[in-house]
Amino acid sequence: MATAIEFNNISKIYRLGLVGTGTLAHDLKRWWTINVQGKEDPYLTIGETNDRSTKGESEYVWALRDIDFKVEQGDVVGIIGKNGAGKSTLLKILSKVTAPTTGTIRAKGRIGSLLEVGTGFHPEMTGRENIYMNGAILGMTKAEITKKLDEIVDFSGCERYIDTPVKRYSSGMMVRLGFAVAAHLDPEILVVDEVLAVGDAEFQKKAIGKMQDVSRGEGRTVLFVSHNMAAVRNLCHTGIILQNGSVVFSGTADKAIENYLKSDNLKENITDNIKQSHPRLNIKNIKINGTSSSISTLNPTQGHLDIMIEGDAEKISNADATLIFRNNDGAALARFSFSDKRGLLNLDGHFCLSAKMRLPENMHAGRLKVDIAIHQPNVEFYLVARECCVLDIEGYIPTTGQLQPLSSGLLSLAEE
Repeated sequence: MATAIEFNNISKIYRLGLVGTGTLAHDLKRWWTINVQGKEDPYLTIGETNDRSTKGESEYVWALRDIDFKVEQGDVVGIIGKNGAGKSTLLKILSKVTAPTTGTIRAKGRIGSLLEVGTGFHPEMTGRENIYMNGAILGMTKAEITKKLDEIVDFSGCERYIDTPVKRYSSGMMVRLGFAVAAHLDPEILVVDEVLAVGDAEFQKKAIGKMQDVSRGEGRTVLFVSHNMAAVRNLCHTGIILQNGSVVFSGTADKAIENYLKSDNLKENITDNIKQSHPRLNIKNIKINGTSSSISTLNPTQGHLDIMIEGDAEKISNADATLIFRNNDGAALARFSFSDKRGLLNLDGHFCLSAKMRLPENMHAGRLKVDIAIHQPNVEFYLVARECCVLDIEGYIPTTGQLQPLSSGLLSLAEE
């Protein structure tokens, strides 16, 4: 199969703390060193690894470092990694928004990009005018754009506002029209960043379906950045993990997701992630969402979440079993307690706790991490399993990637 994109030794260095890329003195020093002295660029040796969690010594940082991989024509590639890993920088270089410090990219065909809300749109122009402008930038004739216009407007769902300046569009409308333009103006390569999360669930489903059609039916190439592992798993064939500006894994999408979760020290089964257990409690099995696997996909339309905790106990009285749901940053958003409906628990001998937790209607797409604890309230913990499993949620309103917390505190989830 032909190669659609080839990244050769791509690196990108930034100078911290300044708006510009450098100073005239730095530019002259670089020119003198390279062109007169015939030595290596002095600023390529002083940059530090892009680790945003630590304070560095250098004023230069590598956003990307020595990126080398190929993308085959018709492949759908998911690029995953933590915030600051270099995913968006890589796509911006591919889309020619910015230039690499070193290396080259060879891309076969036109590139349609949706990198952030409003990409490629002029705010004073109407939606219709922006469609024609984007098509012209891609090298299409007016007749070719006109032929696609009705299809673009229909897909975006913005027909009523198509002759209104886009500065009056909501962020969701902007993303709808932006994706419709990028996907329908016949690019050979479609580049989509996490910006799709601004759209609603209905549009996100349409967008993922369109990307599948573009790759499978029309043989085009798709690069997709997302923190939603469910979307990456369903859409992508190949997965690439970026960490601190470098590629640390390239393989199938399933393997990439598995390795990415392992980087958070998450083991395969929920019970393997138990951090603390009392001698009088032996947990045999835990199932969340019908599986003992530490990662599963949750569709909120199923209405409830199945929970099962099985084990053996020795005279544990007045206990409670609690689940805490956290976002990617570890902030607690919601809780579920077995005692809310059935009172405090008395566990002695073999036990099996099961419940159907009613799902709220204000769930967002993205990822939730789950803590499980069995404890005597305000006295003693018998089981602590912090962030023992992950739920990838195909939510109603994919905006921030978590449950929407109540201002008064944790959202309390009820049993059916």
